[in-house]
Amino acid sequence: MRSLPSFCRGQVVRGFGRGSKQLGIPTENFPEQVVDSLPADVSTGIYYGWASVGSGAVHKMVVSIGWNPYYKNVKKSMETHIIHTFKEDFYGEILNVAIVGYLKPEKNFDSLEALISAIQCDIEEAKIRLDLPEHWKLKDDKFFQISKGKIMNGH
Repeated sequence: MRSLPSFCRGQVVRGFGRGSKQLGIPTENFPEQVVDSLPADVSTGIYYGWASVGSGAVHKMVVSIGWNPYYKNVKKSMETHIIHTFKEDFYGEILNVAIVGYLKPEKNFDSLEALISAIQCDIEEAKIRLDLPEHWKLKDDKFFQISKGKIMNGH
């Protein structure tokens, strides 16, 4: 995809409440307008990259963009899982995301266990790919050096 890396920023909103509760994999959700402003050639699927909350540290992440067929969503969503353990939720904080690579298309699963297993594999694959020099350098991109609370799309 030509539009990668793709940068987006927005306020963390409450999602469906499934990530932590059903999957044991907490996700941060963007409001609809952030999802709607993604470049047209960013297709649905699983991506990897970097993310930070507010002016905090930059961490590896995976993000699902799409309709989540297992849950039969009717609205396209963007659910980011930051590969880091946070002590508390950060609803209302600014989430900064740099999508740097594509892992695989979105697909449906026969069971919750199969979905969880696939997500765990995606996380491990993302960790490996983000250690590549061309991806690692984006961790220090000027996009993440913004002042806290400034919301904008693009770079």
